[in-house]
Amino acid sequence: MCQATGVSRAGFYRGWEQKVPDQAAMALRDAIQRASLDHPRYGAAKVAEVVRRAGWVVSVTRVQRVRRQDNLLAVRRRKFIVTTDSDHDFLIYPNLARNMVLTAVNQLWVADITYVRLGSEFVYFAVVLDAFSRRALGWSVGPRLQTALPLTALNLAIARRGLSPGLVHHSHRGSQYASNEYVSRLEECQITISMSRPARPWENARCERFMRTLKEEEIDCREYGTIAELEQNLEDFIERVYNRVRLHAALGYNSPLEFEQQQAGIAPRPAAAGVMAALSFRRHQEIYPDAVKNKRAG
Repeated sequence: MCQATGVSRAGFYRGWEQKVPDQAAMALRDAIQRASLDHPRYGAAKVAEVVRRAGWVVSVTRVQRVRRQDNLLAVRRRKFIVTTDSDHDFLIYPNLARNMVLTAVNQLWVADITYVRLGSEFVYFAVVLDAFSRRALGWSVGPRLQTALPLTALNLAIARRGLSPGLVHHSHRGSQYASNEYVSRLEECQITISMSRPARPWENARCERFMRTLKEEEIDCREYGTIAELEQNLEDFIERVYNRVRLHAALGYNSPLEFEQQQAGIAPRPAAAGVMAALSFRRHQEIYPDAVKNKRAG
């Protein structure tokens, strides 16, 4: 109807609120409820963005108030256990990712491993993300925490996205990523290796955030009986929901696929980006602002 009359959806809803405020308020509440139920892990900011995309003009404060009144609170996350074994004799590489300024895809890939609890056992999940767009490129599920698990995810990412000059692979310094087999594969593809420092999980924050999202919005929402069932559901969530639909505040409330399309101007193609990332290092006055201030004061 809005398209036929040449009226914007936002303008239609604003006029509706002025003419029939009770009906408009009820319809807005219904839209907020539907968005909250469709995305039970979303907070008020993301739910507000979903409602705005439907044409409503609504603030985060109002969404938060309605959700609180209707008891539509986001489901809490559960704690996780450590899966990183850094006590090994393999070669450790310096952290290059912390100084990179990303401007395109295929400049920095980040990787990590987490666990998933089934009915009677623990299994493990490895993933490789493009740090610029947060898009999941490759993943793997397995019953054992061995090098073959992240290596499968890496090979899938290479097959899907391809390689570009200057590509950096960043991970923690666990034995799976520092093993000869994994490092040899990276060197074979001429991928520069980067690793986090010990006891600093925030140096791989993008991948840590993906694991939190995966557990909050998919794994903790249901019970899995077998590893085959888990693998099928994870693939559906990553491909259909996370990469294509889920909104990311860091991406301007776009999905990874939408963000890549906005940056490229057209649908992304494998190995389309060949621009190396720049490096940014903090200056003396940024590290020691008090010392510089005192020096200027004499």
